[in-house]
Amino acid sequence: MLSIDALTKTFGCNTAVDRVTFTVEKPAMIGIIGRSGAGKSTLLRMINRLTDASSGQIMFEGREVTGLKGAEKRAWQSDCAMIFQQFNLVPRMDVVSNVLHGTLSRRSTLATMFNLYPDADIHRAIAILDRLGIADHAPKRAEALSGGQQQRVAIARALMQDPKIVLADEPIASLDPMNAQLVMDDLRRIHEEVGRTVIANLHTLDTARRYCDRVIGMLQGRVVFDGSPEQLTTGVARDIYGADARFSEESTSTSIETLDRGAVRALREAEATI
Repeated sequence: MLSIDALTKTFGCNTAVDRVTFTVEKPAMIGIIGRSGAGKSTLLRMINRLTDASSGQIMFEGREVTGLKGAEKRAWQSDCAMIFQQFNLVPRMDVVSNVLHGTLSRRSTLATMFNLYPDADIHRAIAILDRLGIADHAPKRAEALSGGQQQRVAIARALMQDPKIVLADEPIASLDPMNAQLVMDDLRRIHEEVGRTVIANLHTLDTARRYCDRVIGMLQGRVVFDGSPEQLTTGVARDIYGADARFSEESTSTSIETLDRGAVRALREAEATI
């Protein structure tokens, strides 16, 4: 369904992404790992068409994506939702309105100017928030929420687009371990329950092993590993991170594997009372 062929991005003399090639044949949860500067974020931005590729090709369901322009490009960006580390919410706007921004690509300019939304979209936004466990926060300003709650609002906004692919660029990098698990649980459910492909950039090996069906490792813009979580051994990790024998997986750990379901459930209940 998604084919990346020799995708490359150069900035002057520097090559950020170097002839990356892989295929996603069916919906999956895919983690892309690697050290900072490996090209992970640039790769996702090219897939979403936020950044133009220097060369190479992106194909999705028989459609060539790299050359899309105007309305066709915007339609692709609606099909390929993006979730960012910084949340990218409107802080002083209420939560449900932030979620409804996921429909902007299919609304008229007039409706957008006057902030007019069909009742069906409002009900759907609240239903999505409820699925993510934060419907009680719908009338609050986004800035009043915790970081983990704001990231789940960003996930809800992406789901409002009804995307075929969800791209998540370091979605838990700024979160504590408990909120990191909440967000990763939600992304996994999007794949399992909604049947969407989720591609997430991750810094941490434990997260990739726990949540992903497939792991792609990048180093200096190139894919140096593409396999199952079970194949992601410490030796392979050293190659991905360009490290020597002193490399320790603890340096990439979020410790979210130590959190039990009861602790996560308790956090959700506590958040509902805030």
